[in-house]
Amino acid sequence: MSEKVEIFVDGIGKIHFTGGMIRYDMVTLEPSEDGKEPVPEEKVRIIMPPNGFLAMFNTMQQLIDQLLEAGVLKKNENTKQIKK
Repeated sequence: MSEKVEIFVDGIGKIHFTGGMIRYDMVTLEPSEDGKEPVPEEKVRIIMPPNGFLAMFNTMQQLIDQLLEAGVLKKNENTKQIKK
């Protein structure tokens, strides 16, 4: 069995759709030399087809629901809802 590669990122810097694929530019927060706020630095890009994006979104939503139920996360009632 081959060794798994683990990648740490602080979040998504950009997400865009081009060439028929969803592209995530993942960032880490790098300390600045002058001691100010950390600066996001792009580290890796993840590219996936739209059906993979939807499957990932559904999996993430299921995990969010579990974290809410367990009390790890709390809903932000002040967030404005987008009407469709």
